[in-house]
Amino acid sequence: MIHSMTAFARTEQVTAHGTLSWELRSVNHRYLEPHLRLPEAFRDLEGAVREALRQGLSRGKLECTLRFTEESTGKPLQVNRERASQLVAAAEIVVGLIKQPAPLNPLEVLGWPGVLVADSADPQALNKAALGSFKQALDELKQGRAREGIELAKLLNDRLDGITDEVNALRELVPQMLSAQRQKILERCKEMQAELDPQRLEQEMVLLAQKSDVAEELDRLNTHVTEVRRVLKTPGAAGRRLDFLMQELNREANTLGSKAFDARSTQAAVNLKVLIEQMREQVQNIE
Repeated sequence: MIHSMTAFARTEQVTAHGTLSWELRSVNHRYLEPHLRLPEAFRDLEGAVREALRQGLSRGKLECTLRFTEESTGKPLQVNRERASQLVAAAEIVVGLIKQPAPLNPLEVLGWPGVLVADSADPQALNKAALGSFKQALDELKQGRAREGIELAKLLNDRLDGITDEVNALRELVPQMLSAQRQKILERCKEMQAELDPQRLEQEMVLLAQKSDVAEELDRLNTHVTEVRRVLKTPGAAGRRLDFLMQELNREANTLGSKAFDARSTQAAVNLKVLIEQMREQVQNIE
C-alpha cells in the first residue's frame, strides 16, 4: 500500500508544569528532510526526534514544531535570596550617593528578574512527556499519509484503466487503419490514372505495416501497467519506482506517436500521454 508525503498532525498534552503541543507538517521531497523547531529547554530531544523520524518515514520534507506553555497558576513562589541580597547591596550603594533618597520598596526588589522564582519543573520528566507526545503526533501523521495514499492509489488505478482501454482500442484499430491506408493508395493511383504493379503495391503495404507495427509498444504498455498495479499493492516506499515506471510509459507513448500514420493512432498517443502525465503529477506526492 502506498503512502502520500503530504499530511498534517497536531497533538496536545497537559502536564503538571504546562501544556506541550506538537505540530507536524509534511510535503513531498526527494529525500527525508526534517526541520525541527524546539524551545531552548527541549534541545536535548533533537537526536531522539530525528531518530524516530528516520525509523518511521523514508521521504518527505517535514516541519516539526514544539510549543510549551508553562503553567504558573498555583505554583509556590520562592525568593532567590542571593539575588535579592545583591540587589539590596547595590541599592544601598546608590542610596549613599543620593541626597534625601526615597526608602527602598520591597515590592520593587521582587519585580527584578531572577528574584522571585516559581517551583522549577523536572526537565527529564518534561522531555519524556514531550517525546511521548511527539511519537503520538508522528503516528497520526503516518495515518494521514496512509489515508491519502489510498486516495492516490484510486486515482492512479483509474488512469491505468484508461491506458488499458486506449491500448486495447488501438490494437483493434491497427488492421482497419492499414486497410484504410491501402485504399487511399489505390484511390490516389486511380486519380492519377496510373497503373500500379500489384506486386509493388504489396511490397509498399508490407513496408508500411513494418514501419507502423506498434504491437511491441502496446505489449510494453500493458506490461508497465501490470507492474504499476503490483507496486501500488506492495508494502514500503514506492515513489521512486513509480516515477521510473512513469518514464517508461511515457517513452512507449512517444514511440507510438512517432509511428502514427492515421489520425486515430495520433489521437490515441495523445490520450496516452495525457493520462501518463496526470499519473506522473500524482506520483510526485508518493513516499
